[in-house]
Amino acid sequence: MDDYKLLIDLHREGRRQGPGGDAETELALNLARIDRAAPLKIADIGCGTGASTILLARLLNARITAVDFLQDFLDVLEQRAESAGVANRISPLARSMDDLPFADEELDVIWSEGAIYNVGFEKGVAAWRRFLKPGGLLVVSEITWLTDSRPAELQKHWDSEYPEIDVASAKIRVLEKHGLSPVGYFVLPEHCWVEEYYRPMQARFEDFLNRHGNNIEAREIVTAEQHEIDLYVTYKSYVGYGVYIAERMG
Repeated sequence: MDDYKLLIDLHREGRRQGPGGDAETELALNLARIDRAAPLKIADIGCGTGASTILLARLLNARITAVDFLQDFLDVLEQRAESAGVANRISPLARSMDDLPFADEELDVIWSEGAIYNVGFEKGVAAWRRFLKPGGLLVVSEITWLTDSRPAELQKHWDSEYPEIDVASAKIRVLEKHGLSPVGYFVLPEHCWVEEYYRPMQARFEDFLNRHGNNIEAREIVTAEQHEIDLYVTYKSYVGYGVYIAERMG
């Protein structure tokens, strides 16, 4: 089994595939001033197994297209949506986030938690803007430097993993460059990383290794994930996930 399939196997049982939290999703909704009673058309891009999708379906009067290129994740999402009683509001779509089928000005809201990095922040913002109606909202979370300088070990790691990482002011300039007006911004608190993402993943390490006979490829994935966890715990004052909320100008 290649590393790609191993990563899917490790993460598909997780409620989240990146840092986040229900309270923080709802905070973003409030900052965006979304009318919860209005009929909305939303795309949740890079939805994973559906933590944000299902919460949005519960809180809003919306039809949500849940987009992820991994059918394995969407299968889990469908099961969880059915259990939550919101499956009739969610349409799963197995599609790459850089090949989306939406029409120009079709969507009221584009939501994307911890996923836009897969295509790159600027490329995603530039490509997705046209799908929003004038006045439509983009809500994305993105790995972000919290300070102007940071320790060399941390810089080296994230420069290798995601060279587009930057401070919030640079990300906001990207939004403005592409015709989106910032509405709100906040940083995900520590519990969104530790309790919501890292500890549940660590709890799956042993079963994951056992399923794959403790082979070298599986061990290397666990080692890499643990290294990222250790870096976050050591340097959490320097790096975080910023949640960016912006409105498409007319």
